[in-house]
Amino acid sequence: MLIGIDPILNADILFILRAMGHGDEIVIADGSFPAQTVAKRLVRMEAADLQRMLKAVLSVMPVDESEPDAVIGMEVIGEPDTIVPAHTLIQKELDVMKGEKVTLKRVKRFSFYERTKEAFAVIATGETLFYGNVIIRKGTVNLGNN
Repeated sequence: MLIGIDPILNADILFILRAMGHGDEIVIADGSFPAQTVAKRLVRMEAADLQRMLKAVLSVMPVDESEPDAVIGMEVIGEPDTIVPAHTLIQKELDVMKGEKVTLKRVKRFSFYERTKEAFAVIATGETLFYGNVIIRKGTVNLGNN
C-alpha cells in the first residue's frame, strides 16, 4: 500500500500512468467494450466501476488542458445529443478537478474505437452503464521549476 494513492491503482496501472508521456491517451472502458481487440496494453480491472477508476486515475494523472478535446466519450448511437448517466458521471469527475475546466466531448462509436487503437493503454473495468467509456489525454505537471 502507498500513502495517498487509491489502492485500486495497482502496480500495472501505476506503471502505465508513469510511463505515459504528454499527449499519450488512456482508455477506461466498460464491461462491454472490445478491450482485448483494440488495446496495445491492457489491464483488466473487472471489479472496478467507471467512477472509481476515473476518480483514481485523475487523482494522479494530469489532463492535457493545452488542447481541446482532452477527454472523449462515446455518443449514443443515432442520438448524438443524448446525455446518458455515464456521460454525467464522467463530467462530474471532471468538474471536481483543479485547474482549467475540462468538458467531455462525445464522438461516434466507430470514431471512438479507432481512436482507442492508438491509445497507450486500456483499463477494462466491469462497468455496466451503457457508454461507460472514456479516453483521457495526459497533460504535464508543473513542478514550479520554470
